Amino acid sequence: MTFLLDDLRRWPDLEGPDLQASDAADRLLLDESKDARRASSAADIVVIGDNYGALTLRSTSEALPTTGQLIRVHQDALTGERALAANAARLGLDATFTSEPLGPDLVRGAKLVLLRLPRSLDALRDIAGLIAMDAAPDVTVFAGGRIKHMTVAMNDVLREHFTTVDVTHARQKSRVLIARGPHSGRAPLPQQATHDGLVVCAFGGAFAGTSIDIGTRLLLEQLPATLPHDGAVIDLACGTGVVAATLAKRTPPRSVIACDQSAIAVSSARATAEANGLANAVTVVQDDMLASQPDAAASLIALNPPFHVGAAISEEIAPRMFADAARVLQPGGELYTVWNSALKYRASLERLVGPTRQLARNAKFTVTISTRR
Repeated sequence: MTFLLDDLRRWPDLEGPDLQASDAADRLLLDESKDARRASSAADIVVIGDNYGALTLRSTSEALPTTGQLIRVHQDALTGERALAANAARLGLDATFTSEPLGPDLVRGAKLVLLRLPRSLDALRDIAGLIAMDAAPDVTVFAGGRIKHMTVAMNDVLREHFTTVDVTHARQKSRVLIARGPHSGRAPLPQQATHDGLVVCAFGGAFAGTSIDIGTRLLLEQLPATLPHDGAVIDLACGTGVVAATLAKRTPPRSVIACDQSAIAVSSARATAEANGLANAVTVVQDDMLASQPDAAASLIALNPPFHVGAAISEEIAPRMFADAARVLQPGGELYTVWNSALKYRASLERLVGPTRQLARNAKFTVTISTRR
């Protein structure tokens, strides 16, 4: 919820009763799809990847008048889902949509899909295949984004699943792709790779995919071989669940909690746990940092904090995670953190968690252990 408040401050144009889109790509998507939205009922419209609710809430106000029908929405980030809910409540539109996981029920029978293009081609392939498999035969997909994040390969991915893909004129450094004629639909399936006996599963768009990034590798080398007997063991910002699965295999056998705000990460981590026979040992939850965890409940937390918000580098996310980890750790509990050395997080760890020492460092990353004071 910390992210939510900042997100709302970042986009003041979402606060008034005359809702505006959060950026030029949203505005172009809304303009290009205006006629289609006004000719569609709410039950026929699906919105995927809406950042703060502009696409959804504009669509609810412009779709054909119907009774009891809801627009279906999927957002990967839990914080985006909460931002949409907060903006909807402000505008009295909180009963006009339903948030759904990325699955057949989200797009079944849909005739109009508004999509903010993901940066990952694999994520786009998963979404496009799902729409082609379960949406109506006459579905139209309006897929928009900022040109700097778009590639010609996105057209090719859409053509794998749609007969025609048209490209709009650019406006304010944004563009929309319009896809029609679904074919070759498929359900999203995780890719797999094995590293030193550990099977890593990743749905499209998961950080690092089926590889193990060098920061995580350095963290894994420093985690204790023997786990504490008491208190929860948590993999915070779990990604594909590599750290959680590794910890669950250590001594003594322990159940591990893996959490991430990304729905793609949560699905990937569950698949990783299942592929390694750890479905009963790893509990995966979608969470805003550690909001669902009680105070002073954990003896060990492992963290590889993200340092991007979208495409931008941000040093604001990690300190919030450190503070939440401190809340959840027992006195004397330990936080193992890997971070890009250039970000110099040690002072924040000392201040927010407790005494911190360096365990390892390579050309790019640092691993520290902080003891909850």
